[in-house]
Amino acid sequence: MRRRIPSTNSLMAFEAAARHESYTRAAAELALTQSAVCRQIGALEQYLGVALFRRTRRGVQLTDAGQRYYRQITPQLDALARDTLNLMAQKGAGTELELAVVPTFATRWLLPRLPQFQRQHPQVLVHMNTQTRPFLFEQTRYDAAIYFGDAGWPGTVAHFLMREFPVPVCSPDLPGLPAIPAEGLDPEAIAALPLLQQSTRPYAWRNWFEAQGLRVGHDMAGMRLELFSMLAQAAIERMGVALIPPFLIQREMDSGQLIALSSQPLTTERAYWLIVPERKAEQPALAALREWLLCVCAQAPDLGAGQARTGSAQT
Repeated sequence: MRRRIPSTNSLMAFEAAARHESYTRAAAELALTQSAVCRQIGALEQYLGVALFRRTRRGVQLTDAGQRYYRQITPQLDALARDTLNLMAQKGAGTELELAVVPTFATRWLLPRLPQFQRQHPQVLVHMNTQTRPFLFEQTRYDAAIYFGDAGWPGTVAHFLMREFPVPVCSPDLPGLPAIPAEGLDPEAIAALPLLQQSTRPYAWRNWFEAQGLRVGHDMAGMRLELFSMLAQAAIERMGVALIPPFLIQREMDSGQLIALSSQPLTTERAYWLIVPERKAEQPALAALREWLLCVCAQAPDLGAGQARTGSAQT
């Protein structure tokens, strides 16, 4: 059965014009004349039987239908472009995996180790995109995900990778920071410092203080940031104390940019998981990635408080 799909030229002209809200800028991007872009969009509107743009004093503006259509087709055009580039890059050989990964884990833990996987499996090319929340695989291009939280996504198989053990860290030059004894600061002293909050773990400080037997009225107050990388940079900039797993900031701790104020970690049942759709669980490339990840994580040193030696600072 023949697919009822408009011409790609018309779709590309529409996408560019919708993104710029300008036929002129779309024409410049596509190396076409403005009249050619107008003809392509006119043909698309005739094919669809729907007006996609309306003219205004400032140029053109998407109609409600045009806005919806733009949101719907843009991911499809992006995927077509990506798949074309992937095929060209691999020249038809090899296997590619699309992996969704939580951001700081991807940059600080996975990427430094990924060359080992590529040496062992040169025919498998891993593409990575950041994703911080659960999603339905059927609605994405992803083959697997590395996620921090709880397992149990519908229609998936979850493989445990590791836990994280965040400890309080800050710049040694944080204003108001007292001298740190060998055993670390007590929780009351840490509570007196500005706290940096993580939006994806909103109760982290509350849970940490409660584990130390302390109730702090302002344990959820302070600058709120989404990623560990943001927390680390804010801590380096002397904006407060952050709860971060040492294995994600080892470089900063080795260089002295960040120091641990306590070796007592925040413990939680949540963990890093490799999430794979059931229908792809035995795909050879995914199986290779799974076995490699499980092996590397099993061989990794303790990621708990043993890595977080408390630092020293002067008042």
